[in-house]
Amino acid sequence: MVPLPSTVPACNSVPCVLLALVSTLSSQFSVCFVLPQLLAQEQNACTTGGKELGDWEKDWQESRIGFHKPGVHMMLKKYIHLVLAGRSKICFFLPLCGKTVDMKWLADMGHSVVGVEISEKAIREFFEESKLTYSEEPVPTIPGAKVYKSSDGNISLYQCDLYSFSSSIGGQFGAIWDRGSLVAINSGDREKYIALMTSLMDKDCTYLLETSSYNPELYPGPPFCLPEEQVQTLFGKSFNFQLLDSEELLLKDLKGLDRLTELIFLITGKK
Repeated sequence: MVPLPSTVPACNSVPCVLLALVSTLSSQFSVCFVLPQLLAQEQNACTTGGKELGDWEKDWQESRIGFHKPGVHMMLKKYIHLVLAGRSKICFFLPLCGKTVDMKWLADMGHSVVGVEISEKAIREFFEESKLTYSEEPVPTIPGAKVYKSSDGNISLYQCDLYSFSSSIGGQFGAIWDRGSLVAINSGDREKYIALMTSLMDKDCTYLLETSSYNPELYPGPPFCLPEEQVQTLFGKSFNFQLLDSEELLLKDLKGLDRLTELIFLITGKK
């Protein structure tokens, strides 16, 4: 009698369970099984979860943007002094920036802002709703990408895949404001994401990070559940890590989830 897999897959769909069972059979009997491509794709979806770039673009096109907030994020306001750490005229990086008004707020304080966003609609709406004139030009090193720049040069938004962006294009940054970005990406891409963020941090960079903690059995994400211990594991021992705040939020627009805990971290490189 063949025992069932000792490790239960995180995804309990039929394809994922079949894949786990086949893996066990293969290891015990040296049998090579060839499964339909559909099963492999299902396993990958269950492992990484989340959306593809086209899904996010479609959300913007159809105005399904409940994640967008009309005001400046209260936690950014509350902890901006820790992010600045006495510095002025900082260059901020905002990954997956959407059309957040945080960018104009930072620019109005005298800082410069660089953002990356896949949706052209989001970028144009940011400038139009902020009443800022802007120009657009191609990014030679990223095929098909564009950069949109405010006329005063303080805000530059790159329309491209986040992983196409690099320090060779935008330089390194004195601060990163990660609101809803790390928790939006597929979980299988987290290490790649952290490697990119690390490469964009200059030696004095302060990284303000917002994540969400909740029971993932109630809601699959995004935003994905990313509690404190997982954040600490992702950034590893090369960074100083401080939980600044946690706040329980009541929800009405996420099916199956009526509340989550918002976590705010300050992350800096160890000297």
